[in-house]
Amino acid sequence: MNFELTKEQQMIREMVSDFAEKEIKPYARELDQKAEFPYETFKKMGELGLLGIPFPEKYGGSGGDTISYCIAVEEIGKACGGTGLSYAAAISLGASPIYYFGTEEQKKQWLVPMAKGETLGSFGLTEPNAGSDAGGTRTTAILDGNEYVINGEKCWITNAGFARQVIVTAVTGRRDNGRSIVSAIIVPSNTPGVQISCDYEKMGVRASNTCQIVLDNVRVPKENLLGDPEKGFSQFLYTLDGGRISIAALSVGIAQAAFEKALRYAKERYQFGQPISKFQAIQFKLADMAMEIELARNQVYKAAWLKDQGKPFSKEAAIAKLFASETGFRVCNQAIQIHGGYGYMREYDVERHLRDIKLMEIGEGTSEIQRLVIARQLGC
Repeated sequence: MNFELTKEQQMIREMVSDFAEKEIKPYARELDQKAEFPYETFKKMGELGLLGIPFPEKYGGSGGDTISYCIAVEEIGKACGGTGLSYAAAISLGASPIYYFGTEEQKKQWLVPMAKGETLGSFGLTEPNAGSDAGGTRTTAILDGNEYVINGEKCWITNAGFARQVIVTAVTGRRDNGRSIVSAIIVPSNTPGVQISCDYEKMGVRASNTCQIVLDNVRVPKENLLGDPEKGFSQFLYTLDGGRISIAALSVGIAQAAFEKALRYAKERYQFGQPISKFQAIQFKLADMAMEIELARNQVYKAAWLKDQGKPFSKEAAIAKLFASETGFRVCNQAIQIHGGYGYMREYDVERHLRDIKLMEIGEGTSEIQRLVIARQLGC
């Protein structure tokens, strides 16, 4: 086992860290307060090639591996959780399904512009009555001649307000046992009947664009069907497995930001004649925070490595997402505690990190769902 990053991975970390420090971090608090999506920042990330890291050069990407992508997610999330979430969603949910399951024509039409950073994509899975129970999808897509007619509603869809297209899951038929056949279909955002509204007032990750989508007799060519129509459910499960690795990496980034602020504050804050970092109570908090972040990062890298090697990674992705998100919440909460009253104030940022990290325990499958996934992988 080799726990060292490759030269290329180290270069990506330095490049993304430098970019995030200069182009993302200075605006993070303002973006949070205004709930404003940093579109110009994404254009700059596209120019740097960050939106194509895990895709081959033939599709406009950088030809990097999943670990490199996770490093980028962590560094961006460390600067701004909302920007990090939209970055992770753009790649893991917007672009990756087309790379994994799309035809060559679909890749040229939809993936290449995303990998080059010219467009954004989105993934419409969640519905008002189908969250953790994705099998309860009620959106329908009925084949009418050479077109699918889609009707339904999607909620909490990341980046939809700025996406060129949305990959929508919909029921396209019934199996012999009566269960729904769920397929994935590429729907251009400007198609008549597509209504996208971005009016959510969120607790955290407010720089990320989150939308509701209503599809009213939306017609798209049957060529927009993504992958095997019979395997849409398994396709988005694979997509979510990959997405969980990126959410775990984002959790590590947010936690790292909160930890670094807490460590710096503990060394600067004097009480009873000495820095509070000299008190064992604070030392133990910082030690636990550092330990758990390191363990979470190692699990992220393990899941990413397994994915890159073409090995099964569902269990490891769920473990990474579960542990990293819950670690992140503990770390951010303790960071506020170390700051005391100042931690409750916006100017110290740690309260923003706590608000941002909470979604990591919910999105891409709740902590409860991750435990179910792990248990099933154990044969329970």
